[in-house]
Formats: sequence, structure tokens, C-alpha cells
Amino acid sequence: MSYEVFARKYRPQTFDDLVGQAHVSRTLKNAVAQNRLAHAYLFVGPRGIGKTSTARILAKALNCVKGPTVTPDGTCDNCLEIAAGNSLDVLEIDGASNNGVEQVRELRENVRYAPSKSRYKIYIIDEVHMLTTAAFNALLKTLEEPPPHVKFIFATTEPQKVLATIVSRCQRFDLHRIPAKLIADHLQFIAKKEKITLEPAAAHAIARGAEGGLRDAESMLDQLVAFCGDKISENDVLNVFGFTSEQTVVDLTGKILRSETAPALDVLYQQCEAGKDMMRLMSDLISYLRDLLVFKAKPDALQEDVDPELQKVLAAQAELIQNDRLLDLIDQFAQAEGRMKWAPNKKLWWR
Repeated sequence: MSYEVFARKYRPQTFDDLVGQAHVSRTLKNAVAQNRLAHAYLFVGPRGIGKTSTARILAKALNCVKGPTVTPDGTCDNCLEIAAGNSLDVLEIDGASNNGVEQVRELRENVRYAPSKSRYKIYIIDEVHMLTTAAFNALLKTLEEPPPHVKFIFATTEPQKVLATIVSRCQRFDLHRIPAKLIADHLQFIAKKEKITLEPAAAHAIARGAEGGLRDAESMLDQLVAFCGDKISENDVLNVFGFTSEQTVVDLTGKILRSETAPALDVLYQQCEAGKDMMRLMSDLISYLRDLLVFKAKPDALQEDVDPELQKVLAAQAELIQNDRLLDLIDQFAQAEGRMKWAPNKKLWWR
């Protein structure tokens, strides 16, 4: 049997399995339970946070033999076929490669026919923003008045590229980046299932590096298992992906706030010589400064995301800088980050 990557093996199969999207799962569960189903849904958010998984779960909830139900059993033929991606009545379409008028016209012809064996014929169109304007316009009438047996579920990372007339015909759900703590907890869940020893600091480092994307975090864990075996430490994570430790980011911030230019440059030199990802370091620094700004405004806002020891450090550093100066620092580093993306020598923008 071929190896199955963690992102697929531990893909959410029910609404309760979704990580960090309680606002979406609760609304959809209530809609199914109360039979208040829209004819079209639009799931919006960054990559790897569960848009397509949510679409599949909703499809299972609607087409389960015991459904419509908020708890599809996952064992009936319909659920198994949807999970495997080979259901005749749940069609997953890649918007990037099926983005023309001809493909949409073919879809319009097919929606007239009843489902072969399920309750609904469901069209899941991923990266729907890739459809051409002509294709969107061809879809409008069908989307406005679809047959009662048809549901549309769209997913996109760039909602601003979707025609407003399409968005207005859908129920829109914005999926959020997943908090680092929830990602770390999920990684520990996978590690326990796979009999892997994953240090809490290592799980936290992966979660930080994933920047809110659960799929990215699972892929990193997969890569680390291939590199380290069944024991993964924080140093392994930092070395494999070129991340800078959180403590280094904290220390660097302290030196910047105290205007200790030479020591701060020395830290940067050491990180660069160690082969660390300087773009990632810049991103981590901006994120930490943002946390510092939030802490200054409302100290208890970070209680769930930041451990008590780091909160003490934030409290001490908050005394070193005024809000306007902190905002100015964030703005300067954000501008430098934008310029670094195109610079052949990343060190030039650390000044």
C-alpha cells in the first residue's frame, strides 16, 4: 500500500474535525439541521485552512444516506465515494484548468439532469477566481435559478477577483488563518497517532512557520519525520526549514527597542551566516512587533496565544517604546519586507 501523507490521512471528515473554523462549522451545521440550505456557497480564505475540506464535508452532510445530517456516518457508499473523490454526483472542478466559456456551457447542460443516486448534484469549483469574465457571465443565470437538485460550492483564495454579481448570489463564508496553538495541538494529535515524539517547542515552531495554514504544518511534519525519524526537537525544525528561534526574535526586538545597533546587527549577521531564512526572520519580527502593539493596547488579548513567560517579556518591552514609534517601526519593517522579496541580497535591507 502506498504511503499517504499526513495532510490527506488526517483530512477533516466531519464538521467537528475542522480546526480553527468554529464559526463556519456551527453555521453550516445549523443550516443543515434546520434545512435552511442555500443553493450556492462561497468559501474564502488563504491556502491550506480547510476550504475544500469544508466543501466535501458539506457535500457528505447533504448526500449521506442518513441525511441531510450534521453527522454524516462516513461509511455509506455516498460518503465513501465523496471522500475518495469519485462520486458521480459530487463533481470537483479545478477553476484554473476549466476556466473557459465552453466548460461552463457544458456544466449548464449537465445541471439539468437529476443526480444518479444521491439527493443532490453538487459542483465544487476550487480557485473559482480563475474563471474568465465570460465564463462567470455564462454561469450567472444558472447560479441565480438552479434546479432544486443542484448545489454549488465555490472556493477561492482571491475573492476580489470574483465578479460581484457572482458573490451576491452566494452565501459567503470567510475562513480564518488558524491560531498557532490550535495547529500545535493538532500536530501533537497526529504525532500521538503516528507514535512520534514531538517536543512541544518543536510543534510550536512548526505552527509559527506555517503562518496559519494547517496543511503547510502537516506537510512540514511529514518532511521532519523523513529527516529525523520518530523523535523531533525544536532544533530539528529550525535547521530543516531555516527558521529563527522565537527567543532570538525576542532578543533582537529588545536590542532594537533599546537602540543597541551593533548588538542587533551582530544577531542578524549570526543568523545570516547560519543559513537562516532572512525573509522569514523579517516576517517573524513584524509579527512579534504586532503582538507587542496588541499587548500594549490590551494585555489580556494574547492570553490564549502567548505563554505566560513570553507575556512577562512583552510587558517589560512594552515599557521601552511608545505606540507611535512602534507603529513607525512596523511600517518601516513592512516596507523593507516588500523590497526584500525582489532583492538578490536580502542582507541589504536589514539596516
